[in-house]
Amino acid sequence: MKKTLIIAEAGVNHNGDINTAKRLIDVAVEAKVDLVKFQTFKADSIVSQKAKKADYQIKNTNDNDSSQYEMLKKLELSHQDHITLIDYCKEKGIEFFSTAFDVEGIDYLDSLNFPIFKVPSGEITNYPYLKAIALKNKPVILSTGMCNLTDIEQAISILIKYGVLRSNITVLHCNTEYPTPMKDVNLKAMKTIEQAFGVKIGYSDHTLGLEVPIAAVALGATVIEKHFTLDRSLPGPDHRASLEPDELIAMVLAIRNIELALSGNGIKEASESEAKNKKIARKSIHLKNKTKKGSLITEDNIISLRPGDGISTMKYEEIIGRVVNKDLNEFHKLTWSDLV
Repeated sequence: MKKTLIIAEAGVNHNGDINTAKRLIDVAVEAKVDLVKFQTFKADSIVSQKAKKADYQIKNTNDNDSSQYEMLKKLELSHQDHITLIDYCKEKGIEFFSTAFDVEGIDYLDSLNFPIFKVPSGEITNYPYLKAIALKNKPVILSTGMCNLTDIEQAISILIKYGVLRSNITVLHCNTEYPTPMKDVNLKAMKTIEQAFGVKIGYSDHTLGLEVPIAAVALGATVIEKHFTLDRSLPGPDHRASLEPDELIAMVLAIRNIELALSGNGIKEASESEAKNKKIARKSIHLKNKTKKGSLITEDNIISLRPGDGISTMKYEEIIGRVVNKDLNEFHKLTWSDLV
């Protein structure tokens, strides 16, 4: 099985503080994820000053300000912040990644030689945005929160129209409620996307806990994206739906274990590690009682017992009616040389 790309989504959980962002990178390194992802935006370019917060944002930020603009303004990363964090990631041996939320951000990330672009759920119906990404002629990861199949089809068509190969598109099933109720996950929709569009699939998770992304890998996800935080109790829009450091570590380990579990050849046979257990766990034919030479073997004087390194109990009918050629003790493990 090909290794799943695991994206640890720091997002805006740095709360606008560069040192917190670095600590998040440290956590991602310890968890052994593939990419640590932030968000590239200018509040002035993506939201009006009159735009209200989503219900989950109001609940999770736990303040009296309902302005989405003011919330996002505090969470921006400057260009210098990007450079600082990219350098820190290089120092720590992990790849920096980010999602742009406008065309200016796309151009900026491209100037940093990003090898891949991520389309967030909110931009999947933004034609100029999709066109701008497609013209960069790089692989694209497409999140699909709030989408139906028509939305996804239109977005893929735009990407392909402007130069992205279908084979370079990965579509992530996603739900944008933070946190996502388990009843709304609808994980089977990920397979529907795969069947409908012939693309690689993945899953961007906003549920509480780590079960769903692990299940997604078992169902064929090639990319997993999961928010993480230093502390779920911190103020901010996304902390509540994020994994804490020990949970992120556990999720990555579980995913890598699932990959190993799915890496077999599909042939049902004894594995190398368990072959030695056959003679210990299986049974062979033994005598129930002391048996004299010349006695006939009947159902009444044999029993199936461990170990299984004698005559297999699957030879039961071949044994019945045979004669022993020597005196044998109680619970003797029969061999073919004992019989005539």
